[in-house]
Amino acid sequence: MNDGGQRTFGPLGRVLVIIPTYNEAENIRPIVARVRSAVPEAHILIADDNSPDGTGKIGDELASGDESVRVLHRQGKEGLGAAYLAGFRWGIENGYGVLVEMDADGSHQPEELPRLLTALKSADVVLGSRWIPGGRVVNWPKYREFISRGGSTYSRLLLDVPIRDVTGGYRAFRKETLLGLGMDEVASQGYCFQVDLAWRAVKAGFHVVEVPITFVERERGDSKMSQNIVFEAFWRVGAWGVGSRVNRISGRRHN
Repeated sequence: MNDGGQRTFGPLGRVLVIIPTYNEAENIRPIVARVRSAVPEAHILIADDNSPDGTGKIGDELASGDESVRVLHRQGKEGLGAAYLAGFRWGIENGYGVLVEMDADGSHQPEELPRLLTALKSADVVLGSRWIPGGRVVNWPKYREFISRGGSTYSRLLLDVPIRDVTGGYRAFRKETLLGLGMDEVASQGYCFQVDLAWRAVKAGFHVVEVPITFVERERGDSKMSQNIVFEAFWRVGAWGVGSRVNRISGRRHN
């Protein structure tokens, strides 16, 4: 991980919290209210994948009464990665300097966002981490913790990234960082999307910082976690790791 050295970091600029949604009608009002309370100056973009339960309509109602809330209506369920990438592009095009990833279900506590933003003043990317001292999970079954810890360890070892929580999804990026990650080349989803962005940031030499968070299991609605998401992360990360090692070996042979 780049330690930042003696770099000088510029001002953060306007903050946009991107909240991807699919069938989060029970959760979207509370999470928007908590974000507005925790960081009143931040704006919110609800990226809704045409939720059948009317989440997008609720988002429109919130936006009609609060100019700090916007809704990005997408045509269908295309996955977490695609929703975030669309949100990043929208935010960059509309002049935001900081783009934040946040789940709609309350597992990422908005009350901890000020800590991430403070850390971003001297970093390029800040990751909310469950697996560093001070971080923890609440109300998670053991198998979920095993998958998450195992996924982070697997990714860290295969990709040689010094990040403890590689799969976490509570993150704050500077605009310039996202522009330097090659977003047009990202096609991964779920856990794998988060691993992909973290790995790209490390490879590009950006200063990546982890801050501890408390991750709280959702109380309402259904988790979007599936076997397909876990399998995608397993094989993609494996392929990236092998490819990276082959490239390094081939480079040595040609030197």
